[in-house]
Amino acid sequence: MRILILIILVLNLIHEKSSFANNANQTIESFSKAKKILKKIHLEKPFTFYCQCKYEKNKPDWKSCGFLFKKNKKRASRIEWEHVLPASHFGIKFDTWKKGHANCISKSGKKYKGRKCTEKIYSKYRKMQSDLYNLQPAIGEVNGLRSNYQIGIINSENREFGKCDIEISNKIVEPTERIRGDFARTYLYMQNAYPNYIKFNNNIQKLIKNWDKDDPVDDWECLRAKKIQEFQGNINIILHQRCLNKNTKNIKK
Repeated sequence: MRILILIILVLNLIHEKSSFANNANQTIESFSKAKKILKKIHLEKPFTFYCQCKYEKNKPDWKSCGFLFKKNKKRASRIEWEHVLPASHFGIKFDTWKKGHANCISKSGKKYKGRKCTEKIYSKYRKMQSDLYNLQPAIGEVNGLRSNYQIGIINSENREFGKCDIEISNKIVEPTERIRGDFARTYLYMQNAYPNYIKFNNNIQKLIKNWDKDDPVDDWECLRAKKIQEFQGNINIILHQRCLNKNTKNIKK
């Protein structure tokens, strides 16, 4: 009997390891498809990532979170799907980002490079930019002003979007404390899933380690991960571990 139990445990362990072996997006290669899937997933909790504004379809409800637009009212009036880890942070690792490619020529004969060229040439990049775990709904203007800036701590409390607690200054973005753990675990996932393309410096590693600890996973983060897994296929090993620990603690209580 003990031998049988041991065999079962070993088989379960092998199965789990094999599940984690391909822990990157291997299925979704279209950014537009990724957005359509996420719109369905987020119907259960339609709130923007940075400002926690309610939204319906593609329109945020500013009053629900005290949001005030800064300059671009039109863009602030729509929902966009934001790369938590900006696409340029991994896209630049592809040679086409800076150099272009022989096949990256417009109908008018003009050469192009950057994101458009990289998306055309590399399947790997298309899967990385379409990875559902790295995408969140955001008010368009906030998404635009966040740009591709790195996360960090800003020594001020300059609110530019009304009550929305996000600060952007000197190419640094500081999100509200309530989503810093979400940021950290997204960064950890992307680094784990795409190690040949993503590697953070010591300062960022230390920051995300602290944010992960200070802002633990919540029910929605875990449920969202399960729903994404159903569509995308791969397990987010970072959230898998954190959510298991969370459930274990709840059972003990």
